[in-house]
Amino acid sequence: MSAPDTKERMLDAAEGIMWTRGFHASGLNEILGAVGVPKGSFYHWFKSKEDFGVEMLRHYIAKGTGEKSALLLESDVNPSPVARILGMLGDGIVEFEEKGHKCPCLVLKLAFEVADLSEPMREVLARGMEKWLEILSTAFRQARELGELSSGTDPVAEAKLVRDLWAGAVQRATIMKSSEPMVTALAHIRSRLTRV
Repeated sequence: MSAPDTKERMLDAAEGIMWTRGFHASGLNEILGAVGVPKGSFYHWFKSKEDFGVEMLRHYIAKGTGEKSALLLESDVNPSPVARILGMLGDGIVEFEEKGHKCPCLVLKLAFEVADLSEPMREVLARGMEKWLEILSTAFRQARELGELSSGTDPVAEAKLVRDLWAGAVQRATIMKSSEPMVTALAHIRSRLTRV
């Protein structure tokens, strides 16, 4: 197996393990054992667990950015940008429930755990959130251009509002072990976006 394949497998395994345990409770031995890589080989690719965390987040964000772009910006999914936005958020509720009321987004899950403890990881998280904002802003811009939103709608301000409302709802839902905050947030967002 080639070195890039091994590195990719380590990053993929870490995503799943950290989704369940968080960053600090995920041991390198568990991650390496999941892909059959000896511990000494880990340091061939990464200087430290923090460096590994940075790479794992970059890897996750790159995949997520591609998925979000495809879902929100490609009209062959649905010609209505508003419907694409609402559909993606609705899918997030389904995923949350299917995962046993666990946070469906690794960025949100790890943000509070590592943002104060690792500046390199915080920076990657911040860039990831900005990429999400850019995609969402573009979807809102498309909606405005198609007349789904009023011409006075500021796509960036609307995207920030939805992103922040949704992140807070996901956090509360995770703490409460109930999708109710996400359902309420989605209803508010739907009402706001379908008023035109």
